[in-house]
Amino acid sequence: MKLATFTKDGRQRVGIVEGENITAVDVSDMRRLFEIGGTKVAAEADKLRTKDRFRLADVKLNAPIIPKKIFHTAGNYAEHGEEGKRANWVAEIHPWIVFFQNPDAIIGPDDPVIYPEHLTKELDYEIEFAMIIGKASKHLSVEQAQDVIAGYVIFNDITARDIQRREMQSKNFVFSKSIDTFCPFGPWIVTADEIPDPYKLDLLLTVNGEKRQVSNTRNLLVTLPQLVSKFSPAGYSAGDIVTTGTVAGVAAFSKDPQAWYLKPGDVIEANIEGIGTLRNRVVSWKEGHGADAPAWQGF
Repeated sequence: MKLATFTKDGRQRVGIVEGENITAVDVSDMRRLFEIGGTKVAAEADKLRTKDRFRLADVKLNAPIIPKKIFHTAGNYAEHGEEGKRANWVAEIHPWIVFFQNPDAIIGPDDPVIYPEHLTKELDYEIEFAMIIGKASKHLSVEQAQDVIAGYVIFNDITARDIQRREMQSKNFVFSKSIDTFCPFGPWIVTADEIPDPYKLDLLLTVNGEKRQVSNTRNLLVTLPQLVSKFSPAGYSAGDIVTTGTVAGVAAFSKDPQAWYLKPGDVIEANIEGIGTLRNRVVSWKEGHGADAPAWQGF
């Protein structure tokens, strides 16, 4: 089942996407649906169907969920680590990297990524396959972790590489990825029962139609339950997100990074087989906010 959050006539609602239509579900928000439905969220959504049905073309899709926490993991594809070595990146990229991401930076499909030109000149993209946790849990074994994965979603990890480079000198890189609009998620959540084998999914990210990142989830170095288990001592809430890291093809590690870094006007499309396509356009600060960028004293 595809579960989306949408706005129609000024009202934000949760819905079930079926073909070109969306049917509203009688629940306050997506996180609440996972709280009451857990790993059987599809069955719960089905029970809560209303008679309100709309054409997808007539609604605005939003970020499908705003979690309490985003467990942002990285380094879980060897190909990304290898391209970092070839580019002589400031630090090696190893598996099991994790940090908390900023939920306030989340945006949805077709929402603009606002280029903060006062902060960065090296804006990059990173397609990621992400998991939705179905129920509150902690201290999970690998076997138990499999049973709390309730769904999947596409995440584009927008990164200010020049800020990240300076952050990584201290082995810490959170701010460079947590700036406003840097966390596009969507276009909807696909429940876990719809993807019986999550290790056979093609990943593709394009910029203005040009292929940049092409890979498959079979290239993961670790399993999804291993990731969920590893960080479970911190405690999960229903609806929390665990990302899995990106694949090769980022701008920073390309032969000509300056040519590949994102610019206002660029359109990014992140596609994962079995889920769909997350599309976002990059806009200037002035286009996004209607005013010049503020002065900033930072790194």
